[in-house]
Amino acid sequence: MRADATFTVTAFVPTELKPEPAVATGLPVGVATLEKHFEGEVTGRSATLFTAAFDQTTGVGTYVAMESFEGTLHGREGAFNFVHSSTTSGSDRTAEFFTIVPSSGTADLAGISGAGGMSVDADGTHRIWFDYQLD
Repeated sequence: MRADATFTVTAFVPTELKPEPAVATGLPVGVATLEKHFEGEVTGRSATLFTAAFDQTTGVGTYVAMESFEGTLHGREGAFNFVHSSTTSGSDRTAEFFTIVPSSGTADLAGISGAGGMSVDADGTHRIWFDYQLD
């Protein structure tokens, strides 16, 4: 099944966490926590651990995010984890990765598996979709 939604980031909180021992690279590495809210065939919220090597000025970099979602997919209520990553040169998304973490589903979403994706429209609307199966 496929579930489509839009989402908004309602909190983005950078942390002081830094890799130790420090290694000097061409891009700074940062860690943040995020909260997102979803509307559509996916409703609910997620708590996210987000890390990136990113240049704010040029928009070049790569991120990796681990999300813990609670809410509904097509009316089925529960929680699960998903992970995603992407690289950008400032105006594109490449090397994308998106998967639902096996064995992470609860309640009506127990046994969920699959993949998905994300995109950002020209007007800034953030979209997400899950291509999923339930045992």
